[in-house]
Amino acid sequence: MKAIVLEQFGKPLEIREMEKPQPKAHEVLVKIKASGLNPLDIKIKEGQAAHAEVTLPMILGIDMAGIVEEIGKDVKNFKIGDEVFGMVGGVGNNPGTLAEYIAADADLLALKPKNVTFKEAAATPLIFITSWEGLVGKMNIKKDEDVLIHAGNGGVGHVALQIALAKGAKVFTTVKSENMEAIKQYPVEIINTDKLSVEKYVQQFTNGNGFDAILDTIGLLDDSFKAVKQYSGHVASILGWGTYSIASLSFRNATYSGVFTLYPLLSGKNRKRFGEILKEAAHLFETGKLKIMVDEKSYSLEQTNEAFADMENRISKGKTVVEID
Repeated sequence: MKAIVLEQFGKPLEIREMEKPQPKAHEVLVKIKASGLNPLDIKIKEGQAAHAEVTLPMILGIDMAGIVEEIGKDVKNFKIGDEVFGMVGGVGNNPGTLAEYIAADADLLALKPKNVTFKEAAATPLIFITSWEGLVGKMNIKKDEDVLIHAGNGGVGHVALQIALAKGAKVFTTVKSENMEAIKQYPVEIINTDKLSVEKYVQQFTNGNGFDAILDTIGLLDDSFKAVKQYSGHVASILGWGTYSIASLSFRNATYSGVFTLYPLLSGKNRKRFGEILKEAAHLFETGKLKIMVDEKSYSLEQTNEAFADMENRISKGKTVVEID
């Protein structure tokens, strides 16, 4: 098979001919139709993601959608010909999805919704799983709660908006002026942080009470700790690295959770959770409550370096996907 390999950090990716993998007992062999790229892939490529625990040489790519061609002897929930999607590799010692085939742990997969393309499905897993873990796994958001999502225009952010809306929450999002248009399609309260301080928007939108749940997608923990509701409020962050003061969180008697989406891939633990969460994504797709912003441009496997360059230069409008066929 053909595969895209990172031989050296900071250098262009290289296309290689490699042996097609053979599925182990609990794996399925998937013919990959599309590989979704994420900002994390850029960081891995540049050697800036030690937490991804990548050892070179490595096939990059975390997300994918494709067709099952073989099944391991212990796999009961998939059959040959099934269209599947999942977050299955590209970190730790798990070969990635920028290849024609992958042997993937069946627990990490779900059936692709019939009403979305392979390209749309491949753009979904990491950002949906991350959003779901924060909003549902950590904070268990409920109908009519005030839920604030920082940077609702982003990859994780725009999915989080849709999950919160599907849960019946009253949804708010912080954005900068230049990103306002990207989220006007969603029925949410938009908070322009170029015009409003934390104190002002907490007063204006919650009468000073704070938000029931806050999902931080870009490292705004200091702001989040000031904006969360007293006693019952909860903050979850996908970028809780760095040094922060928890004084404001403590004074509000609120709670905090971190989200580290890569853990099941790196550790091998709790992998069934990924497949279960992606079933929730499929349900939202099928009921018209989820749509992923995908860049219109098409890239072949041979154009992967161009895809990475467009992401780094912020040319892409939505998730970048490499199509493999």
